[in-house]
Amino acid sequence: MKSALVVWGGWDGHQPKQCVDRFIPVLQEQGYDVRAENGMEVYLDKDYMTSLALVVPCWTMGTITNEQEKGLLDAVQSGVGIAGWHGGMGDSFRNNTGYQWMVGGQWVAHPGNIHEYQVNITNHSDPITKGLQDFKVVSEAYYLHVDPSNEVLATTTFSGIDAPWTKGCVMPVVWKRKWGEGRVFYFSVGHQATDFDVPEVFEIMKRGMLWASR
Repeated sequence: MKSALVVWGGWDGHQPKQCVDRFIPVLQEQGYDVRAENGMEVYLDKDYMTSLALVVPCWTMGTITNEQEKGLLDAVQSGVGIAGWHGGMGDSFRNNTGYQWMVGGQWVAHPGNIHEYQVNITNHSDPITKGLQDFKVVSEAYYLHVDPSNEVLATTTFSGIDAPWTKGCVMPVVWKRKWGEGRVFYFSVGHQATDFDVPEVFEIMKRGMLWASR
């Protein structure tokens, strides 16, 4: 049986527990043995970490020790998949550039805060987005500093709300990448658990987790 680790915590405004609770049953239905931890000490257990198929982190604006960061990054580099969303993966540790390099980006702003915007599927052949159409969400649109090596699957175009200099900027929303032997998936939607009520949002996240898993 494949094993998945779900780690949640950090800023409560992103509803980390409520969000991971949406996907633990999904992984269990797919045959995973799922362990959930409200703490990052587990990253220090090298034997356990490297035995995993998948890590799903949901931790915003936190701090991680050098040893914990190394444990996570080494596990992914060895072939463990990692998949996450919004600030739970894209704004976890603002002082840790190694972690941000692995993710492929870092949140820097969300002009307009919560508002309606459109997500445009840019790769219709990838298994994560195949068969899905463009869709709208009411959430935070993340302005990110992103790695040019990301394989982008969906984007949004900023309207310039609250930051007129960003009008027309095309920003990645969904991407995948590699970190060593591990697969990395990121989706910038997911401010709160209700974001996953949008069928396309839920489906993309589900597919992204399964794609990242080894």
